[in-house]
Amino acid sequence: MLQALNILENADVESMGYNSPKYLHLIYQTMSLAFADRDFYYGDPYFPPEEPVRGLLSKEYAKARYAQIDWSKNNPAIKPGDPYPFQAEKNPYVAQLASWNIGAFVLRDSTKSGQQDRALPAVPAPSRDSVSHDLTQARLSADSAFMESFHAGTTSIESADEEGWVVSVTPSGGWVPAVIAGHTGIGLSQRAQSFVTDASDGPFNVIEPGKRPRVTLTPTLALKDGKPYLAFAVQGGDSQDQNLLQFFLNIVEFGMTVQQSVEAPNINSYQMRSSFGAHEARPGLVEAATSLPDSVRTALQSMGYTLQYVQRSSGPINAILFDSKHGTMWGGSSNHGEDYGIGW
Repeated sequence: MLQALNILENADVESMGYNSPKYLHLIYQTMSLAFADRDFYYGDPYFPPEEPVRGLLSKEYAKARYAQIDWSKNNPAIKPGDPYPFQAEKNPYVAQLASWNIGAFVLRDSTKSGQQDRALPAVPAPSRDSVSHDLTQARLSADSAFMESFHAGTTSIESADEEGWVVSVTPSGGWVPAVIAGHTGIGLSQRAQSFVTDASDGPFNVIEPGKRPRVTLTPTLALKDGKPYLAFAVQGGDSQDQNLLQFFLNIVEFGMTVQQSVEAPNINSYQMRSSFGAHEARPGLVEAATSLPDSVRTALQSMGYTLQYVQRSSGPINAILFDSKHGTMWGGSSNHGEDYGIGW
């Protein structure tokens, strides 16, 4: 999310208008650039090799990544960048970067009008051959059932008190089914599936003893003038950074209240390599709210996006906004799950 915000600093976001085609295109491309870097460069900072954090968070690097955006259409082949020159170093992984690709997973769907590429949810398929429409729908149904249980596996908690203590946490990783370590009866964290086993897929996130995997959890605190401004978090796997990025922009760019922002429709990209399962990517797929206007749908489709619709386009966002001028706290809960606020 920090990388995405750095990239967005180069655009006049407010003038584009909330959820306009240009704004949503910018958000999608920005997230694709940031997620491509995540997939290659992010890992446990307590294990070598050392991640190029200074370069990744460099404003100049963000400007260079912003310059790569194609404003006319989606780029389904966005790759990780090279942050090393932006921290005055030479990239030791040039060879791996050259061979890296997003690893798109696309099924062919036979229709009467001919063959159409169709980006589907990350459900394993026996082959890339043509499949019937019924099978396609069955896979979508299976993915819906999976996502319903998946979103129930994480909790986000925001808390603050009158003395100024602020906490943002996102406990997760214990959902079932769990992998049991041999005959020990010990359940391994579901987050272990976010590791890779081949360094060419991400040299910083290769599984090894004692190492923590790169995770999707994004409990967030934002400061303004050195004081707490927002505490916010959400559940939902790879959508967490995306949902919270748009929540934050809703407030700081579009002037929404904290409650309006947690409820506001947004989009989700699946162009990154999934943190779960077989790490499939679905370039160009946009999950959008059913309330998205037809004109915006048409514009996004003309840019090469494939749209699928849901009633609520984010996990349950919970947030607290701090108004230091008036000494008040404002809570927001989206009602997109079992989320609520309590004040006393």
